[in-house]
Order: sequence, then C-alpha cells, then structure tokens
Amino acid sequence: MSTFETILQTAHEQGDYKPVVDAIPYAKLIGIDFQRFGNDVIFKLPDNPNNIGNPILPAVHGGVVGGFMEMSAALHLLMMLDTPAMPKIVDFSLDYLRAVRGGRDTFAECQVIRQGSRVANVIINAWQTKREEAVATARAHFLLAP
Repeated sequence: MSTFETILQTAHEQGDYKPVVDAIPYAKLIGIDFQRFGNDVIFKLPDNPNNIGNPILPAVHGGVVGGFMEMSAALHLLMMLDTPAMPKIVDFSLDYLRAVRGGRDTFAECQVIRQGSRVANVIINAWQTKREEAVATARAHFLLAP
C-alpha cells in the first residue's frame, strides 16, 4: 500500500481529509482548503499573489481556476464515496463566466449527478463574493477505483 493510500484509508476511518489535501502537491501549491458540513463541502482557493495570471486586472490564472475546480471534484468524490484511491479524470469541460479577480478568495461546490460502479459525473460551480454569481462552471467525468 502506498503512502497516499494509507493517508486516504486513515482519512476514511477518521473523517479528517485535511491530510489528504496536504499530501497532494498541486493542492498544497495553490492552497486548496475546505469546510465540510455533513455531506456538503465548500472548497476554497485563498487569495494568493502566486496564482495571478493577469497582473493588470489582476485576475487568477485560468489554469489555476481549472485545476482548483478539477481537484475540488476529485476530493469531493474521495470524501463522499470512500474510494480506496484517487479518482482518475476522464473528461473535463470548463466554462469561464467572468474574471476571477485577485484579492478575493474563490469558492467551489460540487454535486455528483451520476454515479455508476466505475464512472462518476460531477458538476462544479465556482464563485467569489456571491454564490449566485458564478465565475466558472464545469462538468467532470471520473473513473473510480474498483
């Protein structure tokens, strides 16, 4: 069993997924955090000058936004489905709706819309100041570990 699988197994047993996020280098690099409220999870991409892509606006780099949303969906599946390994991304479709401004935190919420024995489909919505004013929305398809 790999170190990550051991961390994940412990997280499933204890219900504490913070060590899982800390064990993923990209999640740690961009600063992903989360709060869990029962079966609801709000993911947070904190304001970080290193995530800025356009310093003139300033705006968060689109790749960081996409990576944050994809990682949020994968982590959501880990938390909700008690999978033994990290889900593998099959397809990811992202719609940018407005600039993700620097100087503000960005939040994401995920919803599993279909789950089979091997594949799960997730919708991700991201916002900054108002939940109803999404900055981006995405659809992701993941291959689940057997």
